Amino acid sequence: MSEHHVKRLIIMRHAKADWPLGVQDHDRPLEPRGHRDAAAAGAWLRDSGNVPDFILCSTAVRTRQTCTWVCEELGEKAPTPKLESGLYSATGRRMLTVINHVPETVTSLMVISHMPGVQDLALLLADRDSDQTAYMDMAEHYPTSGITVLESVKPWAELDGQDARLVSFEVPRA
Repeated sequence: MSEHHVKRLIIMRHAKADWPLGVQDHDRPLEPRGHRDAAAAGAWLRDSGNVPDFILCSTAVRTRQTCTWVCEELGEKAPTPKLESGLYSATGRRMLTVINHVPETVTSLMVISHMPGVQDLALLLADRDSDQTAYMDMAEHYPTSGITVLESVKPWAELDGQDARLVSFEVPRA
C-alpha cells in the first residue's frame, strides 16, 4: 500500500457502561471504570499516532461519554465529533453504509459504537493480509474500550468487505 493513499479506520467499542435501574439502554452512562478506560484509550490513540481527523459517534450516552474522554486525551489534535444516530444498535453492514458516506478528504476516521456491530464491522473489513494475532484476538473477544485499527487504499465509498488490512487490536486499560 502506498503511504500517500492509505486511509485509516479506527473502530472503538464504548467503554464500560453502567445500567442503573429505570434507565433505558440508549441513556446508560459509563461506570467509573469506563471513564478511566476511555481516557486510557484516548492516551493510547495519541501515543501510538492513531489520531483521527474525523470521528463518528453513536448518539447513546455511553458512546458520547467515551468520545468526550478520548477527545480530552487527544487535546488540540481532537476533531469535532459528529453524532450519528445510524450507529446506535447498528449491524456491521449498517455501520459500513455510514462509513461509505464519509467524504474522501477524511484520511483517518474513528467510529465509536456498540457490540456486536463493531466486531462484525471489523471482521467484515479485515482482509487476508491482516495481522493474524490481532484478528484472532478481536474475533474471540471484543471487550469494552477495544480498538481496531484498519488501513485501506480504497475510497470510503468503495469499502465493502475484506478490503482493509487489520494492523492492530488494542484494549487500553487505566
